[in-house]
Amino acid sequence: MAARGLISAAFLTCAWASSLHAQDTVSASVPASPNETVPLIVPKGTAVQVVLDKEVRIQRVGQPVHGRVAEAVYAFDKLVVPLGTEVTGQITQLEGVSNGRRTLDALNADFTPPRKVQIEFDGLELNDGRRISVHTTVTPGSGEVLRFVTSSGGKKKGGLKDAASEKADQAKEEARRQWDNAMKQVHEPGKIHKIERYAVAQLPLHPQYIDAGTVYFAELEEPLDFGTEPLTPEIAVSLNTPPPSGSSVHVRLMTALSSATAQPGEEVEAVLSAPLFDGSRLVLPQGSRLKGSVLQARSARRLSRNGQLRMVFHELVLPDGLEQKVETTLAGVQAGQGQHVKLDSEGGAEANAPKTRYLTTGVSLALAFVSARGDPDARNGDVNGNTNSRVAGGAGGFKLVGIAIGAFVHSQPLGMAMGAYGASMSVYSHFIARGRELVFPKNTAMEVVIGTRASAPSTSSPKPPEVRFED
Repeated sequence: MAARGLISAAFLTCAWASSLHAQDTVSASVPASPNETVPLIVPKGTAVQVVLDKEVRIQRVGQPVHGRVAEAVYAFDKLVVPLGTEVTGQITQLEGVSNGRRTLDALNADFTPPRKVQIEFDGLELNDGRRISVHTTVTPGSGEVLRFVTSSGGKKKGGLKDAASEKADQAKEEARRQWDNAMKQVHEPGKIHKIERYAVAQLPLHPQYIDAGTVYFAELEEPLDFGTEPLTPEIAVSLNTPPPSGSSVHVRLMTALSSATAQPGEEVEAVLSAPLFDGSRLVLPQGSRLKGSVLQARSARRLSRNGQLRMVFHELVLPDGLEQKVETTLAGVQAGQGQHVKLDSEGGAEANAPKTRYLTTGVSLALAFVSARGDPDARNGDVNGNTNSRVAGGAGGFKLVGIAIGAFVHSQPLGMAMGAYGASMSVYSHFIARGRELVFPKNTAMEVVIGTRASAPSTSSPKPPEVRFED
């Protein structure tokens, strides 16, 4: 009897499961109701990229700042905050400088070391005249002048690029063009102005500026509601189709990465910042996510060897939770100009040393040589003839303070010591010391190319598109 009962229970369980599967299949095939809608909400935590369009001279807390949106903001499939939208904010905090930092900078003839500046953005001025009040938090890693770096050319087959590679290259060019258009709204200073600012920065006492073109990631503390739109049958059907091979998507990195701390296998996640269309057909709405992992990570090492990172996204998650396996390649990334990031054809990233290090070191060595050699007049008996060599040594070692010491302190050994110090520090910092770490802060904008699917979607029955999507 017990055995018969177990067999009956197993049969009923199988029948119940088959019934549920049939219901899911029917519901998935039913088109969306005309009354169903999709909320156009920019969720809390979304990062608005703001680029300062004018140079800011730091003066006080509460000082207003002005910028523009550097990357358009979408809600599901609709553009809600266009590129170039005006953004207002203010300086909320000027952090102090430690005594140790002040001492080190003073030795390098800088008595006004830069202070960290905290900024908050609180308003969006839309093109139609509406003003939207926002409350934001600027994420760590913001406040740099960025550039958009693309990877080298794709692989070739038989001497010619295949269609997917050609499409990916076109997408990279389009991403670069969009970034260039975003930067056109910045009032960049001319060469004369840059030279003046550089000269002012060399003075022992100088004001602090935030450069035009500095980019901030301002995370929304509250969602923005732009109403709703109808969920059409075409949209409902298209959300269950995989993206075409070679499609390129704009994403924001949700996991901060650094070559100093990243480990192979570490999980990485990014969110689509703009929808993907195939012609007029919506393929992926804004808010879809890419999940992946770190493949390789190498921290910076001595002898100026820089940090490296290689990551890959292998899973696509739609806002309704449906998962698809994909193959991807990192095709472009925003990075600080000082990082000199380089991408290879497979999406690996490396911090590249600037070529100017050779010129800087060469100048320091030349000044040290002049300070050690002395002036011809001094060798002929002129006691004041070593002034130029002392000044050269001071310039190489301690900038303007060194120049003043070299001009007024009649000590050739002191000038030689300052020149030798400057040359040795330049050689050490540029060629012997630890190289640069590669850092991708949270909300870093990336361009990712989606290739062929690695496998079929999840084995579970596909779900019909949900009407509302969670944050």
